[in-house]
Amino acid sequence: MCGIACIARLDGRELGPETDFVLREMADILDHRGPDDRELMREGPVGMAFTRLSLVDPAGGGQPLVSDDGSLVLIANGEVYNHRELAANLPRHARLRTGSDCEVLLHLYQQHGLDFLRDVRGMFGVILWDRKKGQLILARDRFGIKPLYYQRDRERIVLSSEIKGLYAEPATPSGFDWARSLSVAMLPASPRLAEPELCTWFEGVESVPAATVMRIDLRDGHTTRHRYWQLPTEQDESADARELTGRYGELLEASVAECATADTELGLFLSGGIDSGAVLALAAGRLDTLHTFTALSGGTHDNGDAHNAQWIARELGVPNHQVVFPPGHTPSPQEWLRLVWLTETPLCGPEAYYKHELHRFARQQRPHLRGMLLGAASDEFNGGYSRDLSGDGDWESFLGALTYLDHHTRLEQHPALARWWAGGESLIRLPALERGSAAASHDVYRAYVESEYRKVQQYNVWHEDRTAAGSGIEARVPFLDHRLVELVTSVPHRLRPSLLWDKRILRDAMRGRMPARIAERPKGPFFYGTGTRHAYRMIVGMLRADGHHLVERALSAPGADDFIDADVLRRRLAALGDGDTDSPDVEIILRVVNMGLLAEMAAKPPRLEDLPTGPPPSSLQGPPADHVQLFSPRRDVDTSGVLRLADDTMLLTDEAGAWFLLREGQIEYVFDQDTPILRLLRHLDGQAPLSGALRAAAADLDEVRTEMDELLTQRLLGWAS
Repeated sequence: MCGIACIARLDGRELGPETDFVLREMADILDHRGPDDRELMREGPVGMAFTRLSLVDPAGGGQPLVSDDGSLVLIANGEVYNHRELAANLPRHARLRTGSDCEVLLHLYQQHGLDFLRDVRGMFGVILWDRKKGQLILARDRFGIKPLYYQRDRERIVLSSEIKGLYAEPATPSGFDWARSLSVAMLPASPRLAEPELCTWFEGVESVPAATVMRIDLRDGHTTRHRYWQLPTEQDESADARELTGRYGELLEASVAECATADTELGLFLSGGIDSGAVLALAAGRLDTLHTFTALSGGTHDNGDAHNAQWIARELGVPNHQVVFPPGHTPSPQEWLRLVWLTETPLCGPEAYYKHELHRFARQQRPHLRGMLLGAASDEFNGGYSRDLSGDGDWESFLGALTYLDHHTRLEQHPALARWWAGGESLIRLPALERGSAAASHDVYRAYVESEYRKVQQYNVWHEDRTAAGSGIEARVPFLDHRLVELVTSVPHRLRPSLLWDKRILRDAMRGRMPARIAERPKGPFFYGTGTRHAYRMIVGMLRADGHHLVERALSAPGADDFIDADVLRRRLAALGDGDTDSPDVEIILRVVNMGLLAEMAAKPPRLEDLPTGPPPSSLQGPPADHVQLFSPRRDVDTSGVLRLADDTMLLTDEAGAWFLLREGQIEYVFDQDTPILRLLRHLDGQAPLSGALRAAAADLDEVRTEMDELLTQRLLGWAS
């Protein structure tokens, strides 16, 4: 990861020496993205600033990179994972002068012009100056993992890896785009598919589109766009489920191998679920040193994430740091202000906060760590939300939910027709919304996947990039290898229910590659579900801190009077009571406040380094017993009560003698043979008191207390009434 910035004239003139100050300012603003090195360059109509985080060729991989004949100058942020493969196929006369993975892009552009990214695998934002043709070439990877923003007028264009970098140039408009932002369905959590265009939230700021090469003529500003990749539209009708699953496993293994390659230390965020667990299982044997980091909060304790993360890390022999967010923990208003400015999005919420703190902890504990492997973006393309959207139904229920989302999204595009659906059943057939096309031609699952593709850019990779960059770390996302996404997108209709329901293609692909306990563990949201109240209590406490400081500050921001009803906002916040709530109002209120804070900071951009961080996070190194004591204070146990398995829970064994605790058919725990807790569970008959079950199991209460409390917390055990 690096920070890249550029100023270029679009009227055929040259930049003056005053540009040097702006370039230095841009480099200072982006310093957190690349604290290892920086370079500035100004020549003719182009000025470039580069700040480097060294993961590949730390000694010789600096930028800008220049072609042998001097006609091309390039700065890039990100990684080209298959750079060695690409270099091996270059013409014989091509000569690489550095070990940088990005240098191969110069030669590919010389060979293929605007098609130079066709065979590139990786994540990148690219600024290339073609001196000979007088053109600026801008490009991003297929999923927009690495950011690149710009603001332009008739005379010049300014580019930066982060929006705040654009404000170093005085002519950049400094305002929050209230009207455009409020139209984004994600902000009020409206049940709609994602908007076609990325919203940058700020006036006059645009983003280089993902999977696109932009060419700008520096003599007159004429701009063309070349789309070099898109989600495939054809389905692989000849493939069978076993073949597709096998190919998926091979591709994921290859993607993890590429992402786990670096000349510096890498870490891994471990949630305890299938996604990060799969990345760990495939990466652990490839790295001499791999530390994993897990958020230990009330939510991850209650839903079992922290415990399962600790378990799989121990099984695979890697260290696991459980970063503690104790009961009552609340970021200060000043900390939140910094996080919002770092992330540059009103969608900044609990997830971004937890991950930002994990990165801070990782960099403090492992000073040489420069990259973090993530399990992100698996859910979006592998059917990870199918169960949730189905309402505990089946594949057809899932498609019904998608039809609802798609229907209402298209109604917004045809407001004159929307009134016909306003009161229950409509007399007008749905194909009317497709302007005469046949109903069968509209694939709602395909529309959903395209929406997820856009949502990944608007939310997922946006906050993953910033929360990592704030600590000088590069986030790496193996599941966003385009070969994987192309494979699951091409699954034919007949195989979708068997492969894309609850990530079955991933679970089956990882069979034999990772422990079954994690491969078959049900999806658990990061902090939603049983953990929502813990995260929301934290947010409500922060919004009320220091006399509602953040709220009042947001309400006084430029434009807030025109767009926010201050009295309603204050009433809705007061209605949350003591804050122990799972009401979605919490995040909606937070997003409105975030908009006001961004409007204030856009009007007068602060320096990120001037905004304070909180005290450093700490970790809990002890066994699961410590988790229980921290988040579930131990209560007295009446051993005359009847302890029993929950109604949806079963204890089973296999032919090899292993024992499993299942909930709704999904493995939750695997037990070692002849342990006290297993003996107790085998003697729970729903009738005998706990004291009798303990005697029959030849176990003492103290021996089983930790595991028993954990199972009670997760509602796998319960007391008979």
